[in-house]
Amino acid sequence: MASEGGAFGGGAAESEAAKGARRRRFGLTTDTARPEGGGRAAAGDASAPARQWPLLTVLVLAGIGLVVVGTDPFPHAFRVGTMLVGAALLLGAVMRRVVPSVGMLAVRSRFTDMITYGVMGGLIVLLALMVQPRPWLRIPFLEDVLHLTVT
Repeated sequence: MASEGGAFGGGAAESEAAKGARRRRFGLTTDTARPEGGGRAAAGDASAPARQWPLLTVLVLAGIGLVVVGTDPFPHAFRVGTMLVGAALLLGAVMRRVVPSVGMLAVRSRFTDMITYGVMGGLIVLLALMVQPRPWLRIPFLEDVLHLTVT
């Protein structure tokens, strides 16, 4: 019996050591790395809006675009407001490239943010220019694709 207990105890000690090695190898992540450029855009003693001016610039421009679309104050308001929303995203892509620290506008890596903001902003502007009736931009290839999908 004593030898069985010793063998059992030795096996338990080995399994505990193996668990400890696994814990050290794959430790619990307690924090994530901040995105490149994700620091404050202004000094720490500045007010919160001043520290986040790049994000606020993009949000205000997009908000103006949404207000223009929502209130419809002039004939082409939908088109102009939607272009303002797309321009806000394009501005975000430019700021992400040029400004070294953009605060909360930095969500992912600089490259991923630039591509995401740029593609989405470009597509929104392109669609705003092509919206019917009387589009400001005609691309025959895309018109043919639309007609093939509808009919």
